[in-house]
Amino acid sequence: MRTDLMWAKQNLEGRDWLVLATERGLCRIIFPHEGLKDFQSWISRIIPGGTPREDEEALRRTGISDWLQAYFAGEHNPISGIPLDLIGTAFQQQVWEELGRVPYGETRTYGEIAAAIGKPQAVRAVGAANGANPIPVLLPCHRIIGADRKLTGFRGGLEMKRKLLDLEGIKGVGDGGHARFQF
Repeated sequence: MRTDLMWAKQNLEGRDWLVLATERGLCRIIFPHEGLKDFQSWISRIIPGGTPREDEEALRRTGISDWLQAYFAGEHNPISGIPLDLIGTAFQQQVWEELGRVPYGETRTYGEIAAAIGKPQAVRAVGAANGANPIPVLLPCHRIIGADRKLTGFRGGLEMKRKLLDLEGIKGVGDGGHARFQF
């Protein structure tokens, strides 16, 4: 059972993101347009009856602060060494593990991820697991695109997805996506 949930603000390019960790490791990265209140139900499941506490130093010790700063500065660093506490179903864990294998500067389709985990018919379920990715950017769900090489959706908004793809030098991905992600 997890007993502690810590959070800290991470200023990236003038916008505040939130990073959260349990005593086991990094468990969530929250986009600038979201906040702790948006994840209250999730927090209640992680530490029933507990309250997340701000602890910048604890998050810094995970290495995520330095990693995110370097990433947004255009540096490509492996994620090894950052302790993770990914909370999700077995299927979600499979998808998230596969996301971690998509190389910097490359894309995959939802179908390619489904095939890679041995479930080629589970394209929509892969999309849902991709959308539930608790540590976006670190596990690069932004690198996953539609079979037509267009943007589809992204919890951080398609503007952010495009920015991350551009940062990595990824070209040839067309505009698209549902209206709810057009921010």
